[in-house]
Amino acid sequence: MKLQPDRIEGVNVISGLLKDAVSVNGITHRSSILIPWVGDIVPWGETGFDGLVQADFDRLAEYQPELVIFGSGPRIRFVAPGLLRNLMTRRIGIETMDTAAACRTYNVLAGENRKVVAVLLLG
Repeated sequence: MKLQPDRIEGVNVISGLLKDAVSVNGITHRSSILIPWVGDIVPWGETGFDGLVQADFDRLAEYQPELVIFGSGPRIRFVAPGLLRNLMTRRIGIETMDTAAACRTYNVLAGENRKVVAVLLLG
């Protein structure tokens, strides 16, 4: 799927998604990643959905986003609520959707210059 949002200088943009890869700012990533609205794209865990732990979500608070978009893979899978407690107590919203929908939603919000972070699980 090709994604072509309006580009705001300095804001990360998801430019494409395949089954096993996502392109951000024209660079292809073949493993799960965390994309802040600005700054470096970083790897997101090696354990996949079933290996998610509290520390994975706690590190999202460091970005001080308004909203976290969690792309759970090719189908929607919800994270245990306890893993999200730290985000909720900090009043950081989190939305879960399949990774394709997460890519589209992230681009819309980042295109509005919102403080959004996307976590995209691949595979």
